[in-house]
Amino acid sequence: MTASSKKGSFLEHITIQDSFPIGTVQLEAAAKHALPAEVFGHIRSGAGGEETLRKNREAFEKYSIVPRFLRNVSEVDTSIRILGKEYASPLMVAPIGHLKMVHEEPDFAVANVAASMNIPYIQSTVTARSIEEVSEAVPHGPKWFQLYWSHNDAISYSMAERAEKAGYEAIVVTVDTMILGWREDDMRHQYSPLKKGYGKANYVQDPAFQEGLKDGQDEIESIIENLHHPSLHWDNITELRQRTKLPIFLKGILHPEDAKQAINAGIDGIIVSNHGGRQMDGIIPSLEALPAIREAVGPDFPLLLDSGIRRGADVIKALALGADAILFGRPYTYALALQGEAGVQKIFANLAQEVAVSMALSGAKSIEEVKQLTLKIAADN
Repeated sequence: MTASSKKGSFLEHITIQDSFPIGTVQLEAAAKHALPAEVFGHIRSGAGGEETLRKNREAFEKYSIVPRFLRNVSEVDTSIRILGKEYASPLMVAPIGHLKMVHEEPDFAVANVAASMNIPYIQSTVTARSIEEVSEAVPHGPKWFQLYWSHNDAISYSMAERAEKAGYEAIVVTVDTMILGWREDDMRHQYSPLKKGYGKANYVQDPAFQEGLKDGQDEIESIIENLHHPSLHWDNITELRQRTKLPIFLKGILHPEDAKQAINAGIDGIIVSNHGGRQMDGIIPSLEALPAIREAVGPDFPLLLDSGIRRGADVIKALALGADAILFGRPYTYALALQGEAGVQKIFANLAQEVAVSMALSGAKSIEEVKQLTLKIAADN
């Protein structure tokens, strides 16, 4: 069974290549040993006391899959369709910025892996390579663009227009980062990859950004100024909807009423996310927010889950609770740091295989059958 195929036989042999860590716990430990403390801390940490970071994982442990047997799962089909597009599996590459802190050409590397597997690469706003550079270097494969709103609205509209012209399939507006969260690891290390310029390409190559620069203003200073935008409002989303033909997903929705308002605003999909616990501490885990949002938006509205996914069984649980696909993030940063593009390829291939194995052992031959599985909630102690 190959990572890029949507069907596979379980008679095929799964090979473990070289010394690449198997499992995300071992992967994180290897990355901690390999990376400078400030870089590892920036990637691993969550906001505040990291309650949200911990609860994202604990939420998955509250649910148990009730498998079905004797259903002939010699082949499984992991493919999905979202807004008329077919992808090989329910995995998507979560947008992670500043990856140049761990690799010289991270954006090309990650985009190449996504293209090879026919899964969406969601490019962050704060990358070392611009929308146009990624599109030119990796012309094949599905690409979405994640948009951090700018204080200067013209920059946001310009970036969305650039993504549309470059052939990207969707815009993902992150709504929970209008200001940065309270991140104590970064404070302790006095570390900011943004200030080092690791994520400036989309800004410095944007005409609206250049036009908005004040006389003598430093580009990094202006980027930081633009990223601070606490006045972000539904009116901004409404205006963006009028300016782009691309589907728009909102990333960071956790409340059912916000989900309903997104539909009223003409939004095409939602990513249920708490930013991997990196923005606000003490808030609801993404997985726990998912069922109520699915009920609010109905059975057919595209709904994705981000935050806390680490294993194939996690993907099964997310799909059974209402997600159409999941975003996989932090661990691939560690893989990129350890083995570059090859490492990212391995971790996504491993996860894709684990999803297929988990589907079969759950008694599901397709993603639709996964969504019909029964989950049991553990009783509170």
